[in-house]
Amino acid sequence: MTMDPKKLEALRARYSGAGATDVHDPEFRKVVDLLFTGKDRRAKPYEGISTFLDAPYRPEIASDKAFSALDVPLIGVPMDLGVTHRPGSRFGPRAVRQVERIGPYHEVHRIVPLAECRIADIGDVPFRSRYNLAESHEDIEAFYGPIAAAGCRPVSVGGDHSITLPILKALGRGRPVGMIHIDAHCDTSAPYEGTRFHHGGPFRQAVLEGVLDPERVIQIGIRGNAEYLWEFSYESGMTVIHAEEFHRLGVDETIARMRKVVGDGPVYLSFDVDSLDPAFAPGTGTPEAGGLSTREAMALLRGAAGLDIVGGDVVEVAPQYDATSNTAQAGAQILFEIVSLIALRLRKD
Repeated sequence: MTMDPKKLEALRARYSGAGATDVHDPEFRKVVDLLFTGKDRRAKPYEGISTFLDAPYRPEIASDKAFSALDVPLIGVPMDLGVTHRPGSRFGPRAVRQVERIGPYHEVHRIVPLAECRIADIGDVPFRSRYNLAESHEDIEAFYGPIAAAGCRPVSVGGDHSITLPILKALGRGRPVGMIHIDAHCDTSAPYEGTRFHHGGPFRQAVLEGVLDPERVIQIGIRGNAEYLWEFSYESGMTVIHAEEFHRLGVDETIARMRKVVGDGPVYLSFDVDSLDPAFAPGTGTPEAGGLSTREAMALLRGAAGLDIVGGDVVEVAPQYDATSNTAQAGAQILFEIVSLIALRLRKD
């Protein structure tokens, strides 16, 4: 079989003398305009200052509290004073920033978030003390308060999962939000050993603070030996899908349940990397065998397209337990998935 000569001539006419920047698809064009300078030159991924998703670095926005200049601020929250097992997720933001070549084009959603929205890495939450957990939570809430007031949709990288409580207190003030929570643990346990701020209980506290609507919360991937701690999830009306049930249901049915639970209202998306099986993400404080694959996690998040995502986070990346950097790589990809969902929603609005 020979190739159609007319088609071959058309391809030669269009592409024989073309360079790297000569593309015609409008979405591909956005990527080229974002990445290339001149005819065929683009920035080297291994030079310059590392930022989340290679977004512009704009720390002055945080120092000046000029958050209205952004749609999606990317924020590091390097605090792990709330861990119950292995510490180290304070290094998570730095590790995720070091990951190269994530995005900028989302091939499933056909969107280039950095070209569609005002997105920047605004640096890390400034903490007054490296020792005081309750005070650190106060610092986080104070930092996110003006961000919420400006109507931004912040996406954060922790840090342990306790950081989500003060973020929810800022974003859910005035009206409680729903939540898509992907994790190995429900994180709804009681206070113990003198604190209610640990990473095993942020969502109990968020419900009791009136900033999280438990009827609009779905928790996916739950497993492990801490099931006896999660009574509050069931009593408050959260929907819990254990890892075993997820594997029976499959991705599509889980997505259908997820969308039904959270509905059309504002929803926060919280992703703990220990939701992934340790084969994919060993670098975390409380690994649990039998978890999701990165492909399954990405499919779940992509199933949230169109929902009113008001913010999100990726937590519990502890790079020192991962010689391969796979955990940080997965964390960066999930970060991009969340940002892409928000960009899709902003395009819709």
